[in-house]
Amino acid sequence: MDKKIILFDGICTFCNRSVQFIIHHDPHEHFQFASLQSDIGQSLLKKYSVPLSEDSLVLINQNSYDTQSTAALKITRYLNGLLPLLYVFIIIPRPIRNLVYRYIANNRYKWFGKQTACEIPTTKEKNRFL
Repeated sequence: MDKKIILFDGICTFCNRSVQFIIHHDPHEHFQFASLQSDIGQSLLKKYSVPLSEDSLVLINQNSYDTQSTAALKITRYLNGLLPLLYVFIIIPRPIRNLVYRYIANNRYKWFGKQTACEIPTTKEKNRFL
């Protein structure tokens, strides 16, 4: 199974909680994680030629990447429960989806705050982080 890599904003409280949510709802461990600010995150951004303007979410899958609302919706496809049903929103044109996504992303620090320290993953979670 090919692991998919989620790059996330490591100082964003909302983003870190989202990673914990994904881990909890990804029992088959489809995803690995790296902070955008980390050396490996920066290396992956360069390797896949992701625009430097991407500052909140990147999904790397095989030799391609997705960002913003497309990345978020593609992630839901691999989660358990009813979460894969959210993928139906992919039919909404990307500019409209990304408008909503960017509104949330642009306000994430104001609404949810920044983290001053990294969360320590559990022993079981450590292998999920790059």
